[in-house]
Amino acid sequence: MADAKREIERKYESDDSGLPDLTGVAGVANVVDKGTAELDATYHDTSDLRLASARVTLRRRSGGSDAGWHLKLPVAPGVRDEIHAPLSDTLPGELAGLARSRVREGRLVPVIRLRTTRDIRHLVDADGTLLAEVSVDRVRADRLFGGEGKAQWTEIEVELADDGDPAFLDKVEKRLGKAGVHPSKSASKLARALAETKGGKPRPPKTGPGAPHTAGDHVMAYVRAQRDAIVELDPAVRLDTEEGVHDMRIATRRLRSTFRTFGKVLDRRATDPIADELKWLAGELGVGRDQEVLAERLMAGLADVPPALVDGPVHARLHHWAEASERGSRSRLLGVLDSARYLALLDTLDALAADPPLLKAAAGDPGEVLAKAVRRDFAKVTDLIETAMAQPPGHDRDLGLHEARKKAKRTRYAAEAAGPALGRPAKTMLKSMKSLQTMLGEHQDSVMARETLRELSAVAHAAGESTFTYGLLYGHEEQRAAAVEAGAPEAWQRIKAGAPV
Repeated sequence: MADAKREIERKYESDDSGLPDLTGVAGVANVVDKGTAELDATYHDTSDLRLASARVTLRRRSGGSDAGWHLKLPVAPGVRDEIHAPLSDTLPGELAGLARSRVREGRLVPVIRLRTTRDIRHLVDADGTLLAEVSVDRVRADRLFGGEGKAQWTEIEVELADDGDPAFLDKVEKRLGKAGVHPSKSASKLARALAETKGGKPRPPKTGPGAPHTAGDHVMAYVRAQRDAIVELDPAVRLDTEEGVHDMRIATRRLRSTFRTFGKVLDRRATDPIADELKWLAGELGVGRDQEVLAERLMAGLADVPPALVDGPVHARLHHWAEASERGSRSRLLGVLDSARYLALLDTLDALAADPPLLKAAAGDPGEVLAKAVRRDFAKVTDLIETAMAQPPGHDRDLGLHEARKKAKRTRYAAEAAGPALGRPAKTMLKSMKSLQTMLGEHQDSVMARETLRELSAVAHAAGESTFTYGLLYGHEEQRAAAVEAGAPEAWQRIKAGAPV
């Protein structure tokens, strides 16, 4: 089983003069000598260095206190999430899965071997609590694939203790700077080894051209950002991190909305099939997420019911329903992320980003082309919500408001994509559509909650249990939906009046 931790560290150039005196760093009471460790690490990547180009490292390391396999995923400069698995001869399946969105069908091979002699010091406070680990690393690098180059250097590495304050690293850096020690030009040992040994270099990051000028430039910048988000969020979804599934689902929705809204910019004959695949992925992502949100809503509603009105094993039935749904959806989703269909979708998005199917309008002025597309989407929202509110309460109004909510979401994403070109008007539209989406989302959540409560009530009735509490919860949900519907006309007029169209 792999373990994950957040790694916050900084690297510095060293001239072999050793570690400067750090006892003067504020908060440091003692510098404890922890001896020397011999580390032997082999880094794995594809032949075209896909992991390195994404600032991802995968290594098998022996020696030291954390021997094993390590996958490091970038979070921010100097911050990475490290996933560790026990030492073994072959790459653990869990780590292979976490790298799959970058590796795809490529083959991982050893590319660099680093042998490091590490002199370790612990910076501790007056209570003996670890603040940071500082090491002087004497590194020897050997190219294993794409050449036979060698390199060696010495560097200083400062790694913050678990749950430490990142500001402490600034204090250490200030002290090192006074001693003439400066930050390393390389982000990692692997990056330096690749740069200083003979062989191929990591392919450049998957980004588009420079600053956007045309309507097509702006649309494709947004498309590439969402493509990157899907790839980068893949490990978070596999690790079941908070909001990972939700954020990846939003990226798929943004892409689909962009293809539809800007159909005058990107040829829909090329993007419609991709949108269909994105819809499939969003649906798979949504199974567990929708159940999770609905379960939280039902649990919160039940918590507000006085104990005297909770008749029967309602808590147990809700928990059982939520847990059963979560187990099934989790297993299914992992299968989706390992499927050939999903990997093919990622390849297709790469191809689209590299060679977009631009139409004539793509060369046009973004202020005109993008604004026209946003206005067109807003007009559809207007028609849908006003038609829905003209319906009497019931199924048709519920369905109409749901369609209006989906269109508001699409308009919001359109304004988001057009934001860099349109400025304040796009931001105002985005804010308005987010407000509308939130209001209509509350209504749709109530609709879904009532459907689930009817189903759970039927199961409880068949088991000979009381259905009184389910009916009570159903009534509460009806009231919540009615409150939204009552306030919707005034809220919509306010939104409509403020919309920059």
